[in-house]
Amino acid sequence: MIIKTHCESRLLKRGLKQRRLINRLFISFLLASSASAAAAEEPDSIAEVETLQEVVVQSRGTRKLRYNAGNTELITAAELTRAACCNLGESFTTNPSVDVSYTDAATGARQIRLLGLAGTYVQMLTENIPAFRGAASPFGLGYIPGPWMQSISVSKGASSVKNGYESISGQINVEMRKPQAEPSLAVNGYLDHRGKAEINAAGNMHFGKRWSGGLLIHGENSFRSHDDNGDGFMDMPKVRQLSLMNRWAYLSNNYVFQLAAKYLDESRVSGQDRHGGHTDMSTGQMPMYNIDINTRRGEIFTKNAFIFDKENDGNVALIISGSYHSQNSAYGAKFYDIDQGNVYSSLMFERKWNELHSLSAGLSLNYDHYRQHYLLDVAESALRSKEIEAVSGAYAQYTLNLDSRLIAMAGIRYDYSSRYSSMFTPRLHVRWNPNDDWSINASAGKGYRTPHPLAELNYLLASSRKIVLQNNLPQESAWNYGAGASWTPSFLNGRITLSAEYYFTNFNRQLCVNFDHDPHEVNIYAINGKSRSHTFQTEVTARILPDLTFTGAYRLTDVRTDYGRGMELRPLTSRSKGLFTASWSPRMGLWQIDATLSVNGGGRMPQPYARTDGNLSWNPEFKTYCTLNAQITRNFRHWAVYIGGENLTGFTQKNPIIGADNPWGPDFDSTMIWGPLHGAIVYVGFRYSFTKY
Repeated sequence: MIIKTHCESRLLKRGLKQRRLINRLFISFLLASSASAAAAEEPDSIAEVETLQEVVVQSRGTRKLRYNAGNTELITAAELTRAACCNLGESFTTNPSVDVSYTDAATGARQIRLLGLAGTYVQMLTENIPAFRGAASPFGLGYIPGPWMQSISVSKGASSVKNGYESISGQINVEMRKPQAEPSLAVNGYLDHRGKAEINAAGNMHFGKRWSGGLLIHGENSFRSHDDNGDGFMDMPKVRQLSLMNRWAYLSNNYVFQLAAKYLDESRVSGQDRHGGHTDMSTGQMPMYNIDINTRRGEIFTKNAFIFDKENDGNVALIISGSYHSQNSAYGAKFYDIDQGNVYSSLMFERKWNELHSLSAGLSLNYDHYRQHYLLDVAESALRSKEIEAVSGAYAQYTLNLDSRLIAMAGIRYDYSSRYSSMFTPRLHVRWNPNDDWSINASAGKGYRTPHPLAELNYLLASSRKIVLQNNLPQESAWNYGAGASWTPSFLNGRITLSAEYYFTNFNRQLCVNFDHDPHEVNIYAINGKSRSHTFQTEVTARILPDLTFTGAYRLTDVRTDYGRGMELRPLTSRSKGLFTASWSPRMGLWQIDATLSVNGGGRMPQPYARTDGNLSWNPEFKTYCTLNAQITRNFRHWAVYIGGENLTGFTQKNPIIGADNPWGPDFDSTMIWGPLHGAIVYVGFRYSFTKY
């Protein structure tokens, strides 16, 4: 723990009580999220962290929100410093619930998995605004730099109806650095031995008593290409990214206003770094197989909250956001270009009638416009398409709180889609805290999702497989049920917490990506009621010494879909995972030593086939493998320097690209990925932070 006591007396003189009230109202009302609201009610919540900028409690990096009706984990900024955390996709290294893996061995696209299901079934939010949908989903995890993030809340199962109908397996909300925090400057730099460099800067200032502004800057570049396995393809793409975010806030006693704009420009270059062994005797050596993906994205949002009853948390809030995403992608001789525009608005009302009852209600409107131009097969002509969907909705959510012992939250929403007609979304969350040691929770709810297969799965073009796509795909829908319990024995002074949980997801309709039907095709179509997921997870967290904490977790996943031969395990999905983390902060936090060991269980591969050279394309199953990450940090008053390593076991998937010697041939496939693509990475970095009091 690092506590700068020389600031305490000056902090206490700033009227903490009034500022905490404003911050709590800002978070719980303006952002309108059950997870954020629950965090604001915790005694050491985000709101208080914002106020007490120089108090860092390292051992509370990840917290389960005991007084939230749902099953929500809060990952704080302290937890994010336990690893390099260059972006959102690398922020879940120490989290046992969320997995992050590569979708293919060529583009560097990453996806998360929650409850055994792909990230498209997780509703992604930035400051409680739906984000990274459609065209942004393949690479969206790399669009939020780690140093920009203030916290991440992970809600499992069907979440609150406030933010829409799209949460099926869970909801992840990212909170950015706030301009209304104390004026500060933060700079972060990163460099690894493979030639990737990053620089981040975030600063904010106050203009009078009510106005504040902030500027966030991120830049990264990969200067060198690597081909450690010698297959002729880059192990990882060369990425150049520049992103900027400017935000403003106005806080008064009865009105809160926020405005933010963000711009991102990114290029990804991958493919062959040198020629493979294949030659065409008639024309000589074949051209190199190149992948080039260029993205430009702009976002803007405004939030307004009118507070009419502070004592009872009464407010009316309006959120309006818009985004434009343009991406041009070339995969050898194929290409996929997309322009997506989105407008979202939400009008919300919230009020407590007393300590027992509270009500949230609101209206929402979401508009998506897709323009696509693509060539999926070199033997065919390029195609153009346009998709438009407008969804209007209304919701109501009631919460009963019996002295924080019994918390029940029931929500219902109705939405009407211009493409799919009516959607009815009921959800229920219940938490029972019979005493200070035990906490028991349960949830049930329905979710929907509009599939955009080419926008979300365009990395499949880095393959010779023909994409066979069903026309007029229906909307996906599923029910999710979950229950869990945690025990923190009081006789051990809270040093140990044991928890267990189980979730079941049953799809009414689902988009099926079938690699088994034909070795040279990927079939994308809808199935009805033939897909389900079971997930069981147990976890123990122990504070062995005042400065030493340990977490151990084990998860068992059973995801099955009917691919035409009966219910089968979903391919490329690990059946189990073990995670062990240790964090040691000796000498009052001057040093921070962290290590994370991940044991990933085996799983099924798609049906193998005999290649043109007579060899089997791959083994029917992949085996268990381990990865180890570690980092050492030295903290100073305003500075911190760190050195660390990723995948220190050096394990990599052998031959991740099938047919790499002839990418123009019928066997080329870079999408059969189940393990790490690169060996050990060693990095160094620094953090600088200064807060003006």
